[in-house]
Amino acid sequence: MYDPAQLRTFLAVSQTLSFTQAADRLGVRQSTVSQQVRKLEAAVGRQLFARDTHGVELTEDGEAMLGFARSILEANERAASWFRGTRLRGRLRFGASEDFVVTRLPEILEGFRRDHPEVDLELTVELSGTLHERLEAGKLDLVLAKRSEDRPGGQLVWRDRLVWIGAERLRLDPDRPLPLIVFPPPGLTRARALDVLERHGRSWRIVCTSGSLNGLVAAARAGLGVMAHTHGLIPPGLAPVPERAGLPDLGPVDFVLLYGKRRQDGVSHAAAERLAAAILAGPVPRSERFRAEDRYI
Repeated sequence: MYDPAQLRTFLAVSQTLSFTQAADRLGVRQSTVSQQVRKLEAAVGRQLFARDTHGVELTEDGEAMLGFARSILEANERAASWFRGTRLRGRLRFGASEDFVVTRLPEILEGFRRDHPEVDLELTVELSGTLHERLEAGKLDLVLAKRSEDRPGGQLVWRDRLVWIGAERLRLDPDRPLPLIVFPPPGLTRARALDVLERHGRSWRIVCTSGSLNGLVAAARAGLGVMAHTHGLIPPGLAPVPERAGLPDLGPVDFVLLYGKRRQDGVSHAAAERLAAAILAGPVPRSERFRAEDRYI
């Protein structure tokens, strides 16, 4: 028997690759996180994390435990819901950024609909900036989006890095303005890309604007230019621009969960908490460009 609290702690550390960030997510002390991980490792008789001064990584046994932990927690939740005799009913308005929707979200939503068939789930796919605005206007109950610099709140799901990507055959002329493929305002990656280029004195020109990720990806695959994108979610057919191109670093990006205003029926908030728990327990992208200092920001 494995302690569910220890399994939740294990999943939090595996997703953030940081004991500090896992503690912040769970609302406990870092020493508590370390203690629960040690107890779980003692229970399984294997080391689940490789820890050194450079960071935290899952071991081979840790990777195997990911699937077991999710299955155990899902089964535990289904059993608890059954014997509580409560079934969630009502409407949940959920907003998510498109880059996550087209990659990792479908399997999470499928599991949520299976466990809570009487919840009327309304999915809104939009730019992160637009999702923040709709949440503040009371039009959404839960949002999974990039963290905005002027809206620093939210529950951290995972941290990655923004990188420049383009077609592998793309060649950039350092003496000409950088050809950019961007979302329209209020896209957060657009704002970050333009700000970074301005601060580094690199000239640029916009060659494609689209509110659809598929449109941007098509333009990038055609070799029209480069786009800023989350490293762990790079679409097929595109690759990071080599460092020799001399483009400025775009920095880290956080994906966070944010709750909307609590409605009178209370059902939407309860459903939002269940879906948030499924997202936090589910698989997240892994970036190969993590730097040790980023894991402890």
